[in-house]
Amino acid sequence: MPLRSYTTFAAYNAWANARLYAAARAQGEDACGRPAGAFFGSVSATLNHLVVADRIWLARFEGKAPPALKLDTILAPRIADLEPLRTAEDARIIAFTAAQDALSLSAEISYANSSGQTFRQSLASALDHFFNHQAHHRGQAHALLTSIGGREAAPSLDLIVFQREQAGA
Repeated sequence: MPLRSYTTFAAYNAWANARLYAAARAQGEDACGRPAGAFFGSVSATLNHLVVADRIWLARFEGKAPPALKLDTILAPRIADLEPLRTAEDARIIAFTAAQDALSLSAEISYANSSGQTFRQSLASALDHFFNHQAHHRGQAHALLTSIGGREAAPSLDLIVFQREQAGA
């Protein structure tokens, strides 16, 4: 996949997260903290998982030891406290992808998963998973927000909407 795609996905990721967090704030801390049947439970727990997973993956991409965090770690129980962590992580993702080139994308990275198994794969294929993982869990949070507040409570997170906004800007 060309570098342009990863920089686009990084920008889209930040855009989608901003929209999702605004929707979560509108539904309130209590509603977002309530267990609602998603894999990580609540909107808040799902959004926490995404920040945790992004920190782990970025450390792997950078060849650093990942933070000692469980995948269900709650970094901040309140959306209002988690949002600045999300914004900072999105800025790191944008900076990381912007610094890549064809050579680094094709280079192999080696890392251990949360179970201790070691893997080797190209940075590009790991980034494919990274951005897909975010979309997967954002979709879960989006579904939870829809169940809390109805269809109007959850904004469109479609990539095409982002692309159209960017083209019009």
